[in-house]
Amino acid sequence: MSSILTNNGAMVALQTLKTINMDLEGLQSQISTGKKVANASDNSAVWAISKTMESDVNGFKAVSESLSLGKSTVAVAQSAAESVTDLLIEMKEKIAAATGDNVDRGQIQQDVDALRGQITSVVEAAQFNGLNLVDGSVAGGSTDVLASLNRSSDGTVSPSYITVAGQNLGTGGYVAANVFNTNTTGITAANDGFATNVATAGTASIELDGSVLSAGDLLNLRIGDADVTYTVTASDVAATSTTEAVAIGLKNAIETQSGYAAADLSVDYDASALATTDTIVITNNTGGSLNISGQYQNAGSGLLGTLASIDVTNLSDAQTALSNIDNLIEAATGAAAAFGSVQGRIESQSEFVSNLSDSLTSGIGTLVDADMEKASARLKALQTQQQLGAQALSIANSAPQSLLSLFR
Repeated sequence: MSSILTNNGAMVALQTLKTINMDLEGLQSQISTGKKVANASDNSAVWAISKTMESDVNGFKAVSESLSLGKSTVAVAQSAAESVTDLLIEMKEKIAAATGDNVDRGQIQQDVDALRGQITSVVEAAQFNGLNLVDGSVAGGSTDVLASLNRSSDGTVSPSYITVAGQNLGTGGYVAANVFNTNTTGITAANDGFATNVATAGTASIELDGSVLSAGDLLNLRIGDADVTYTVTASDVAATSTTEAVAIGLKNAIETQSGYAAADLSVDYDASALATTDTIVITNNTGGSLNISGQYQNAGSGLLGTLASIDVTNLSDAQTALSNIDNLIEAATGAAAAFGSVQGRIESQSEFVSNLSDSLTSGIGTLVDADMEKASARLKALQTQQQLGAQALSIANSAPQSLLSLFR
């Protein structure tokens, strides 16, 4: 049956043409953006996965930068340790000469002092971006280099690190010493320091032992986000009670350097019954928990601290120095070897992160990138279908006109 009111052929042709135009519009979007999944409406599941992977790739860029910084820092330290080793070997030659007869030990001592000065310059200059790994100044004895971002099965992301141990080729360093003693509040001095978390209205009692302190030693506390340092003076050591003098000095340093008001953080010291120990009591009234940690830096430790005692002005001291210099050479070569090992690990991790980032980027492309060859072929087909659809609609629209011939 033919009707001038309802043109079924035109409706079918119109719907077909609409479908072709929608497909053509989507294909043109793929061609212009280069992506088959450009937003969540294209494919929500694939889009979400790709965005998670993109965030990981961006995270690995930061990891790569951290590894590059760590590699450069370790390379500087390794170069310094190798230079120190060479200078110590040269110094050993001078010391060996001083153990002979009929030599000018005074002149040899000047040469030894000059080499010691050169070693000092090398150690002090061996810093990169403010971090010196060879002078014993690294708090805690090591530093961490961000090495990876690990995503667990539940989606949780956690960082992992490569730990770089600092080497003490300088005049002082954080060393194991019983300066901070174990006390009843639970703060334990494990080797070179302690760490504790003080609850609101709680107290931390820090025992000091002055029997091992010397002028130039450094006490370092971290209270919350503030760093507090106190350097032991000659007058502290000469005082009737070295520990009490240091306790008073450290108390004043906490009050002036911590940045906390007296109402929020009160500090006092309580002399114990023992002659060598005094206790600093820190009371937390900040309204929240407070992390407190401490470390001790011995001014007399380190390679340069030992090297300062090298004396070849007489035969006996020269023979002693010859024995000691081998230990120092061993320490310097050990430091260089340690840095070389960790540098190799950093380089390997850096290469892995680079390859992993490339693999993730390739995977993202597989998920969301458009196949341009396929898109080109489909574009031709859709353009042809569009032309045929328009022609079919034109034919369908002209069909009612043929009914006029029935009424002539």
